Amino acid sequence: MTAETARQGRVVAAHGRHYRVQLESGELRHCYTRGKKAGPAVGDQVRILPEGRDEGVITEILPRRNLLYRSDASKSKQFAANLDQLLLIVAAEPEFSADLMGRALVAAGSVDIPVRIVLNKTDLPSIDSARSRLRPIAELGIPIVELCALDAAQTQARLGDWLQGRSTLLLGQSGMGKSTLLNALVPQARAATQAHSEALGTGRHTTTQTRLYDLPGGGDLIDSPGFQAFGLQHLTQHEIEQGFPEFTPAIPHCRFYNCTHLHEPGCGVLAAMARGEITAERHALYQRILAENDAARKW
Repeated sequence: MTAETARQGRVVAAHGRHYRVQLESGELRHCYTRGKKAGPAVGDQVRILPEGRDEGVITEILPRRNLLYRSDASKSKQFAANLDQLLLIVAAEPEFSADLMGRALVAAGSVDIPVRIVLNKTDLPSIDSARSRLRPIAELGIPIVELCALDAAQTQARLGDWLQGRSTLLLGQSGMGKSTLLNALVPQARAATQAHSEALGTGRHTTTQTRLYDLPGGGDLIDSPGFQAFGLQHLTQHEIEQGFPEFTPAIPHCRFYNCTHLHEPGCGVLAAMARGEITAERHALYQRILAENDAARKW
C-alpha cells in the first residue's frame, strides 16, 4: 500500500464486521476489516484501501478522542468514537432501569463525555413516578429534558440548539422511544435506515446497526441499538469513581490513599453517605460494578 492509494474517511455505519465509510470527497464505500482485532466504531476516522467500484478494506483506525463501549466476560460492544456528548433516553413507560442508566453514566464519565438525559413520554400518567426516580440524578447536576417525542416540533425546540454542531450519541435501553426521537430530529432517518439495511443485506433487522445521521442544523446524531445489559469490565476502580461525581468532594477525606470506599475506616465516601450526601442506591451501584469486575478477574 502506498500513500497515494490509501484514502481517509469516517465510519458512518456499522453492522457486525461490515462498515460504511464516507470519504473526504463525500463518496460512500462499503468496507470490511482483516484479522480478528477490534474493529472501528461509528465516528472513527480511518484509512481505507479502495477495492472495486464501491468497496474497500479498512487498513488503519486513526487516533481517537474517546470511545464509548460496554464489556462483559464474553465480549465488548462499541457504541461510537470521537463523541462530543451523550443523549441518554429514558421514559415514563416502560419503567426504565436505574441500574442501566447509572452504568451508562459511569461509562460516559470514565471518558469525560458530557451527558444530557431525555425523559420521554411526558404525555403518560406515570410521568410523575419517572420524575421522582430521576430526582437523585438531577441533584448531581446532570441536565434532564422532558418531552414527548411524538411531538416533533417540541422535540426539535428542546434539543436542537444543544445538538447543533456537535457529534452526539443517542443511547437508551429498549422501549424508551429512541427511534421516535430520532425520526423527530432527523426526518429522513427512517428512509435512510431502510435503504442502508438493504445495502448491507440485513433486511428489516435495523436494530443491530449503529448509524450516523447528519442533523439539518449541522452536527450529527449517532443512533445505536437498544440494550438490556451494560457491563463495565474494561474500567479500573479510578475510572468507575469518575462516573460518580458525588464521590469527588469526599475522596480527599479518605484516610487511605488506596481506599476502595467499601469498608475502610476513615473513608470519606462512607462518611458522606452516612451524612446523606451520597445515596445508598448510588453507592450500591458502585459496589455492584466493582464486585462484577473483581469476579471477572478471578474467573
